[in-house]
Amino acid sequence: MVVDIKEATPADAEAIQEIMQDAFHKYERDLGMTGHVKALQETMEDIRRDIEKKTVLVGFVDGVAVGSVRVEIMGDLAYLSRFGVRSAITKSGIGGMLIDRVEVLCREQSVRAIALHTSSRMFGLIRFYYGHGYFIHSTDESRGYIRALLVHELEMPGNYDLAPVMNR
Repeated sequence: MVVDIKEATPADAEAIQEIMQDAFHKYERDLGMTGHVKALQETMEDIRRDIEKKTVLVGFVDGVAVGSVRVEIMGDLAYLSRFGVRSAITKSGIGGMLIDRVEVLCREQSVRAIALHTSSRMFGLIRFYYGHGYFIHSTDESRGYIRALLVHELEMPGNYDLAPVMNR
């Protein structure tokens, strides 16, 4: 198994959309709610715009795109979004490799903390993020389910402003 993680180009948009549809349909099923997951409503134009404005990483296994994550750097804070791995390959380690690459990227850019949102009900996801140094900062119900804002502090003490990501 040959694994490669690279920064996405517009040519990767279709593969990224396929990954997101697969991963977030599973997320929606596991959540037990339909119509609440914004990632399922995203267009190719949305993905291409993110590739231009954010850092979008794609993970490949044997040349096939199997995972993706988007990172937006906002000064000393980074926001991680649209993190997904094809359901057929979850628990293979590719998700961990993507998250580790995000951390390296953020450290290189002197980011103090990385934040993300996920459902607080998803025990496997919460456990995954805790295993990579994230903790639950707060929760909200703005999307019709309890979403957790998770933070990974790269620099102690935690001097960073979460205001830009609180209502995403």
